[in-house]
Amino acid sequence: MYEISSRIEGKHFELYKLEQLLKPLGYSIGGNWDYDHGSFDYKIDDEAGYQFLRIPFRAIDGQLDSHGCTVMVGRPYLLSHLYESGLDDHAIVGNTFASFNQFSEPVDKDAGFPEKYVNIGKSLVNELESVLLFD
Repeated sequence: MYEISSRIEGKHFELYKLEQLLKPLGYSIGGNWDYDHGSFDYKIDDEAGYQFLRIPFRAIDGQLDSHGCTVMVGRPYLLSHLYESGLDDHAIVGNTFASFNQFSEPVDKDAGFPEKYVNIGKSLVNELESVLLFD
């Protein structure tokens, strides 16, 4: 993980408006959210895993699934998930409809971030500042 200091850290936004600004730029709401916190992710690359810029946020007024929820943005950071090649040795087999999860577990879900993408991450944060801060 590589943190990037930013002027958006600590700023408050309506979640709906934040989502409307970030989705056209290529961000998606990360899959690891809860009712009081979550993140927007920008996939930078998928070389030997996945490299993301993550913009964390937490609810300060309401829950994330409620209308008019206000969130506070945390410090952006770069994150890398490295995966094993092949099928997962610990696949989950379910009873219903013979479902299973064939995808590999991460080798290192918090792997060090490749240096060659750090400047891209910093540029993305600068872009976010220009889009979100109107000063």
